[in-house]
Amino acid sequence: MKPEFENIPLIKNQENFHFELNVDGNIAFIRFSESEHIITLIHTESPPALRGSGAATALVEKTLKWVEEHGMKLVPLCPFVFSYINSHPAWKRIVHQSFKGFDEKEF
Repeated sequence: MKPEFENIPLIKNQENFHFELNVDGNIAFIRFSESEHIITLIHTESPPALRGSGAATALVEKTLKWVEEHGMKLVPLCPFVFSYINSHPAWKRIVHQSFKGFDEKEF
């Protein structure tokens, strides 16, 4: 994660079902759904002002840490999150065993 994002807090916006990073008034978010012990990450979006800045990657990293710290398991349906985990396989430790996408040749 780039240093400029380290001190920006992750916001869990329960009303909109978003994990959010607010960077100078620009909000990058990951849409999620939640059940008892499972978080499903559905879609990541970054506004044009943040594209290419590393904000979306920082958002994913912070969200994965949140999931792990809260003892939950993850279903990474969002292609951006899936790709991040595929590139950082240590995070597969928090993926729910029902998700078989990493076992497939393509997602």
